[in-house]
Amino acid sequence: MAAFDKQAAGDFDGDGIVHEFSSGFLRDAAGITCQGAKANGVDVLSRCSDGPYAATRFADGEFGGTTQPIFVHRPAITSSKGSSQELTETIENYRFSDVSDAAKGGASGTAPMSSTFSLILRDNRIRIPAVTLVALAFTYASTAPYQSIIGINELGLSNGVYSALIFFSAIVNVTTSLTLGIWSDRLKERRPLVLALSVAGMLGFGSIAIFHSPAIFIVSTLLLVPMSNSTYSLLFASLRARTNQMDRGQAAGITATVRALFSGSWALAPGMIGLYLVNSPSMTPAYGIAAFASLTCFCLYFFFAPGNGTAGPSPDQPGFFASLKRIFMPSVLSRVIVMALLFGLQRLNSMLLPLIITHAADGSVVDVGFIAGLTAFLEMPFMMMWGMAQRRFRTVHVLAFGALIYCCYLLLLGFAAAPWHIYALLLLNACGAAAILSVPITYLQDLIADRPGLGTSLISLNTFIGTGIAAGLFAFGTAITDYSGTAFVGAAAGLASIGVLLYLESSRRQARQPA
Repeated sequence: MAAFDKQAAGDFDGDGIVHEFSSGFLRDAAGITCQGAKANGVDVLSRCSDGPYAATRFADGEFGGTTQPIFVHRPAITSSKGSSQELTETIENYRFSDVSDAAKGGASGTAPMSSTFSLILRDNRIRIPAVTLVALAFTYASTAPYQSIIGINELGLSNGVYSALIFFSAIVNVTTSLTLGIWSDRLKERRPLVLALSVAGMLGFGSIAIFHSPAIFIVSTLLLVPMSNSTYSLLFASLRARTNQMDRGQAAGITATVRALFSGSWALAPGMIGLYLVNSPSMTPAYGIAAFASLTCFCLYFFFAPGNGTAGPSPDQPGFFASLKRIFMPSVLSRVIVMALLFGLQRLNSMLLPLIITHAADGSVVDVGFIAGLTAFLEMPFMMMWGMAQRRFRTVHVLAFGALIYCCYLLLLGFAAAPWHIYALLLLNACGAAAILSVPITYLQDLIADRPGLGTSLISLNTFIGTGIAAGLFAFGTAITDYSGTAFVGAAAGLASIGVLLYLESSRRQARQPA
């Protein structure tokens, strides 16, 4: 039987703190269902459901961002003298001294990226959500570039009506994502929800493609399309539910790889659809392609997604408002806002870059298209690179370094005076953007790590807030300077955000440091 020594459980980086739990989340004292909890890629509880160790957590304590003590219970151990004893210990104060038990998961954090692809292809619970996300990306990428053209130029919506439509559709998307995220945690499987949202996509995109009507466009864009877009967070929640049973390095690598595949669809679809519709009098057929992509998502989940039996509520899950309250906890909300600030940098760049290319750099719309496509393609390998980095380093440090690269890019973008300057910044742009777009998925999920649906729904909240922040930075920057100067404003805001992020994480670590 492994003995205990007086060290922090999972303290494998020497800071005296247990953090970055990513698997084996224990449901309650009565139902021990974990696969083996891991801290920093190392087994803390190598055995759980089949003994000799059992475990529980109190209240709403989280593994990773721990807010309540986690306890290990070693029941009815018979000593050499034949006596039976029980011992309950706090994981935060003890760890196994038998390294053979604890070290089993340690090497897994350094597995090569090829093993990540093999895991995705081999595991049906990862492969189907990943392939579905690739199909889902076509619903975004085939419509987003042409939505304003259809709404304003073809259907005659005013700028004010279109702006209000986009704003309220974003609110519907956030509300749907949060609601379904909470609900999905109470179900045994997310398959019915993905199927329902895919139907919403077929109806929403298909109706715009078939009926050339302002009323249909408004209703679909306001309700059905945002509901379809919520599939994104549900699919990543499904991935998280599966990767929670893996070590942290594998989980981060899988998330980054799947997000890179999603970006690949974004890189391919707009150009392909643009060439297909180059001589078309209307861009609404793009919505027909999106409807077909939604049908593909439906078929993938209907025919191939594994089921877990009849869906039903999990009895140990808190209610809707209790779950929603966790989002507004200061420790969670403050980090969501910081993530939104970083995400806002990427959104700000998407506003500024075409304007800087065509004004300060004296380029053309051809340059805008080439740079957008090349950046999207280059993001893919960089996303996988950041996923590999998360196997060895803390997520927050990887994110801070990637965001710092992006701030350097924005700073140099402000000095761009010729098209070749923009092309020279492609690698910095793609590298930093890849970190800002992929690493926060894992970071936000870790904020509420024991609730995959609720934690992943923070991505939609992050996107909503980040888009608003980008609009505010653009308005402020262009009011006091030109487009190039606004890039400097974005770089300064990014550096401030990185500082706040590192401060928040260092404060949490110090608060949990043993006295």
